Amino acid sequence: MQLLLLGINHRTALLDVREKLWFSDDELRSALPALKSRFFSECFIISTCNRTEVYGVVDGPGEAATVEAAAGPVIDYLLDLKSAAGSDTRSALYTLGGAGAAAHLFKLASGIDSMIIGDIQILNQVKTHYNLAADMHVTGTFLSKLIQTAFHVGKRVRTETTICEGAVSVSYAAVELSNKIFSNLSEKTALLIGAGETGEITAKNLVARGIGSLTIANRTRAKADELAASIGGAAIEFDDLLTKLQSVDIVISSVNSPAYVLTADQVKRTMKVRSNAPLLIVDIGVPRNIDPDVNKLENVFVHTMDSLARIVDQNLSRRKTEIPAVNAIILQELTAIRQWFEALQVNPTISDLREMFETVRAEEVKKNINRFSKEDRDLVELVTKRIVNKLLHLPTTNLKNMNGENADDSHTRIHAIRTLFGLHHTRADSKDASAPETKQ
Repeated sequence: MQLLLLGINHRTALLDVREKLWFSDDELRSALPALKSRFFSECFIISTCNRTEVYGVVDGPGEAATVEAAAGPVIDYLLDLKSAAGSDTRSALYTLGGAGAAAHLFKLASGIDSMIIGDIQILNQVKTHYNLAADMHVTGTFLSKLIQTAFHVGKRVRTETTICEGAVSVSYAAVELSNKIFSNLSEKTALLIGAGETGEITAKNLVARGIGSLTIANRTRAKADELAASIGGAAIEFDDLLTKLQSVDIVISSVNSPAYVLTADQVKRTMKVRSNAPLLIVDIGVPRNIDPDVNKLENVFVHTMDSLARIVDQNLSRRKTEIPAVNAIILQELTAIRQWFEALQVNPTISDLREMFETVRAEEVKKNINRFSKEDRDLVELVTKRIVNKLLHLPTTNLKNMNGENADDSHTRIHAIRTLFGLHHTRADSKDASAPETKQ
């Protein structure tokens, strides 16, 4: 049994190439059963804007050649299914097997394989896609354990390292900056200028940080109303900006405007009405929304994209220093799942080997038992069982210990023993012994 991964992501291909292998939920519901019936005993697919990855369990000793041989037909099938054969998608695909495939999933769960280091939003997407596969009964014992371990890696990374902390986008940095300047945002009011994508992200981050109240102004009032309704804020007409400016503590502006949204004269007049109460203005517009001279006014503090970019760069640099700690966690979890997997492979083989020897012993005793006196027959049973136990003692011990072999060598040894003794079916392979699938 071998874990196989094949995929494409933001590191290997641009979006116009990645999207050729993107799967909708309906496409996944169609593709997963077909993949399982053709290639895998278990499988699931992660498909997002940044990656599409197929995880599957195949039979075999787990050698590198087997990984490549197993991946080839699956790649051909996927490219044909998505009508991407002959395109440049094939060269962008990568394949991994065994511990390498598991390590890749754990890196994904930890956030160090994300487009932005430390972003583990992908973990929710992994959970969603795995649950879809589990609902379709194409996963099983091994992938269930693998996914549980991936979630455990993500949890450990969040609690044992700081790789997920600190703003790494300008919209989040704007909110983080506001929170640092005003230690308790629940007592503050904010005005958000712009209801586009950046404005929406900023609004959600402000609400998540517990802003006291949030007002949204946008040139298209309907978009302001829609965003305000979704986050529990209020919307105003764009022309009412200056009036609202008289009473808020924080202004975050993100609009596409050829002229300044707020000029120095406008803010100066507003500050008189405010009795010069402190005002924080964060300008994340491109080009700039706020007249640079505003920063010269007393008690007005303006931060631009440049200052926010410095915050982002510092946080990204700090996150990178946490990567060794994350890799240490991944290594620990890989060791643990390898031990579990070896037990999963070894125990059925030991049981099947003992069962085969016992079957041969019992049959031979049955054939010849009448040659012994009644008083000797119990002794024959005892002696033959002892012989079998002694013959199997050393092989059983060596199988359990594996003599420090790596995973591929262990799989090869188990495969060789099963082939040598004709142990073609294990309890782990039988339907009666299959553990129930676990939905996360």
